[in-house]
Formats: sequence, structure tokens, C-alpha cells
Amino acid sequence: MAEFAIKKLRILRDKSALAGLPEGKLLINTINAHSYNTARKDKLLAEALQQGDVLIPDGQSIVWASKRLHPKEMQVRERCAGWDLFMSEMGRLAAKGGRCMFLGSSPEVLEKIRQRAASDYPSIETVTFSPPYKKEFSAEDSAAMVAAVNAADPDLLWIGMTAPKQEKWTWAHWKELDIHCHCGCIGAVFDFYAGTVKRAPESWQKAGFEWLYRFLSDPARLWKRYIIGNAAFIFNILREK
Repeated sequence: MAEFAIKKLRILRDKSALAGLPEGKLLINTINAHSYNTARKDKLLAEALQQGDVLIPDGQSIVWASKRLHPKEMQVRERCAGWDLFMSEMGRLAAKGGRCMFLGSSPEVLEKIRQRAASDYPSIETVTFSPPYKKEFSAEDSAAMVAAVNAADPDLLWIGMTAPKQEKWTWAHWKELDIHCHCGCIGAVFDFYAGTVKRAPESWQKAGFEWLYRFLSDPARLWKRYIIGNAAFIFNILREK
């Protein structure tokens, strides 16, 4: 779908903008080379990224593309990872206290998150819900997930079901989620925070090579996403320009 283009997206320009996000029900998604490539072929994902309230540049590739496609006053100045969003939002909630819900991942990962959050953020009550592990959710599965979120009535909601599944599910059920809070789709952060997956060293992050670290950690699974995917991304951005 050629109409899905970086130059048409409203992308957060830098990390400092996180502090100024408005209160209320807000859908926050991230975009990187992989989600951009996928959205060009997936109508529901494209709609979620285009119509959501906030879009975060979770990839150095998006910063590069923005500098080539946007006028200077609109360019993305720095990468803002899902982790940055997580730390900013959790810090803001901790300052006033409240309830945070984690929807997604396995019971084991969620238990590790619950334990760490209790230590890191004692003023935050943590609620979790682990959906069935399957490629597609049934109507009954989705109804149970929506009901769990609405019953919890969180002050902050995190969705972690891997991309693009998490973005598509959240957008498809956005109107059914009777919440008043920020909602962020940050799948990998669940594992980073739980400690079940090691994040790239800070030096790799600052150099823009976190993607390379992830690739080297699991090349058999990720070679297509990063080798073929990055080449496709560059081709599509040059075509946009």
C-alpha cells in the first residue's frame, strides 16, 4: 500500500516530547523499519500507526528516513525507544501512585515483571493478564482480554504481544477498551524489564546499532527481518524521496 509513507506520518521528534504527552485515553505506538515494511502490506497495521494518537521512532532507521523526507522543522531528531517510553510513563505514574496493567506475554515473564515493579515502583499497583499463546485470537479470547482491562481500570496500560500483533489487536479493540489512561504497545520491553532477554549495551544503542545486536543474538530467526527487511526499507525510502 504505497499510501503508507514516512513523510505522511506524525512522528514524535525527540525523547523530551514524552514529558509533554496529554492526559487521558491515548494510544501510543512505535515504528521501526520492520513495522514500516509490514504496514505497507497490512492495512490494519497501517491504520493503527496512522490513526493512533502518538507514534514513536523506535529505530535509528526512522531518524535517517525522516531527515531525508521531512523539511528541517519536522524532522525526527533522535530515536525514542519503547524502553524510553516505558521509563518515562512509569516514572510519571510512580510520582502520583496508581495502577498499571501489563497485558500479554507468558505468566512466567509477567511474574518477573510484577516482582521487579514492586521493588522499583512501590507506589504502583501492578495487574497482569496473560492471553493464550496463539497466532490469532478468537472472539472469546479478545472478549476476555477486553473484560480484564476494563475490570482493572488501570492508570497505565502496557500491551506486549509482539509486533504487529499487539498494534493490530489494540487498534481493532480500541473503542471497546473503557480506559482513561495512556496505552503503549511495547512488546520487547516486557522481556527487557523481566530480564528474560538482554538488551544491547548502551554504547550499541547510542551508535544506532541495537538492531545489529539483536540480529547477532539470534541470526537464524532474525536474518530475514534485518538483512532483507533493512534493504527493502532503504529501497522504499529512496522511492518515497
